[in-house]
Amino acid sequence: MSSYEDRLVALRAQLARQRLDGFVVPLTDEHMSEYVGAYAQRLAWLTGFQGSAGSGVVLPQEAAIFVDGRYTLQVRDQVDGRHWQYVGVPQTSVAAWLGAHAPDGARIGYDPWLHTRKWVEDASAALAGKSATLVAVDTNPVDAVWPDKPAPSDARLVPHGDAFAGKSSAEKRAAMVDWLKAQGLDAVVLSALDSIAWTFNIRGQDVSRTPVALAFALLHADGTAELFVAPEKIDADVRAHLGNAVTIRDRKDFSAALADLSGKTVAVDPQRAVAAIFDAIDQAGGTIRAVRDPAVLPKAIKNATEIAGTKAAHSRDGAALCRFLHWLDAEAGKGGETEISASDRLEAYRQETGLLTDLSFDTISSSGPNGAVVHYKASEETNRPIESDTLYLVDSGGQYRDGTTDVTRTIAIGTPSAEMKRNFTLVLKGHIALATAQFPKGTRGGQLDILARQHLWAHGLDYAHGTGHGVGSFLSVHEGPQRIATYDGGDEPLAEGMIISNEPGYYKTGAYGIRIENLVLVEVRDVPGAEKPFLGFETLTLAPIDRHLVDVPIMSAAELDWLNDYHARVLAEIGPQLDRAEKAWLEQACAPIR
Repeated sequence: MSSYEDRLVALRAQLARQRLDGFVVPLTDEHMSEYVGAYAQRLAWLTGFQGSAGSGVVLPQEAAIFVDGRYTLQVRDQVDGRHWQYVGVPQTSVAAWLGAHAPDGARIGYDPWLHTRKWVEDASAALAGKSATLVAVDTNPVDAVWPDKPAPSDARLVPHGDAFAGKSSAEKRAAMVDWLKAQGLDAVVLSALDSIAWTFNIRGQDVSRTPVALAFALLHADGTAELFVAPEKIDADVRAHLGNAVTIRDRKDFSAALADLSGKTVAVDPQRAVAAIFDAIDQAGGTIRAVRDPAVLPKAIKNATEIAGTKAAHSRDGAALCRFLHWLDAEAGKGGETEISASDRLEAYRQETGLLTDLSFDTISSSGPNGAVVHYKASEETNRPIESDTLYLVDSGGQYRDGTTDVTRTIAIGTPSAEMKRNFTLVLKGHIALATAQFPKGTRGGQLDILARQHLWAHGLDYAHGTGHGVGSFLSVHEGPQRIATYDGGDEPLAEGMIISNEPGYYKTGAYGIRIENLVLVEVRDVPGAEKPFLGFETLTLAPIDRHLVDVPIMSAAELDWLNDYHARVLAEIGPQLDRAEKAWLEQACAPIR
């Protein structure tokens, strides 16, 4: 089809054929994934929106697209405002908007394989005031009008050996069996792709930038397990790796397997499992226990092998990033470089490690005003030159078999303005406050968020995203349950072994963006005289923070000590991996500020 307007017209015609007055199009898949395969990019196909989170609603006379603060600018650049209203979340939910905008008596369709049961309940309640109803569809109407829709990936699974995982799949499954028995449960449904990858020590290539495979799983209290995956994705090595206790079944058989759970008490995660799974078990006569997927917390708490692996990955990745920053310092001032050429150069340095399997997300390479678009992705249409007297923000990461990285640096190209330096330093002060925090065991991420924002708030500034997200071990770069945020999930207690990002920022629309991101490891702190156990953070990321942007007079002595100590560590750990010219540059980039 020639345009996004044509696609919207086609979808409305299809809704009429299915006797629907509206339809909800979330950006997710059957596993409630954040990052999805090409086959599940329905929102992007329909609207042109290229972000990683959002939803759309199509009614007969109006349509709306819902995004959070990370995408406020991006959605306006990519989605036609003549046809779509821009709605911010969490300020306005999809359910609340439907309750206000759906026609009286309307039939609003939804795909039960793309929504949680709670969402269905909330949307149904919101529609009740209009005497409107929510209707589960058997055929997704977007798929019906998407003529060249990609097929799901047929890439093969690969074993993730104990040398990387630190614990065998058999051990992990045995712990889950103990949990099932203790809870009086017969089975648990695993539908989140990263939980399945972690539990069975397998990885895949079915989602760009995230090494997971499209699969479902059932674990039973008798110690057996069923893995539902397309048969062409399995080879002899994977079968041998999984062992005799795991039965491999076709992914298409999963719904039928749920129907066989009659009389069973089954654990299902209400946040990570779609409504269709709950409906199938209910219809089969099974009893559902709505509890968190038992892989979520142990996956987030890294074992000693995973911690050693991520430290090795961060050292290797830090060297690649430092090579890039040396190149940028030498070349950016000459002119001729662009956001895309810089992004390509950074990826090339990572490839030269010989161990990169993929990037961990699409690199955010943003110059000048594009830096204010929080999750910006350069395209041929938006590609800006890297110009003098601007800020260049690069947020990037790599997937290595031993760990996943995610790092952001903001670089002054030429001479930064006094305002740029002040705002950068306010962000840096918040970053340091969080990096140096020590807190009682049981503290939640949301309780720490203000540490990163306090200096910005003091100047009437803020940023519209969370401060920290969990990171997997050769898994998703965005991993729960831990977060550092004032809303939407910042209530998980931080625990020893969790990896989380520290990434405050500031974004001036039309001018520049600033973000400083390191990954940190939650560790035990020995606090003299402490009356309870305390935790703190060990910084994992190793790359210099641009000294040219530091407004020294507003830094405290303690903050300068932290920065100097951090840079001394970067030089000591990364310097030996660089050639002579690169190391000489790093020595200057890490020189103490007095």
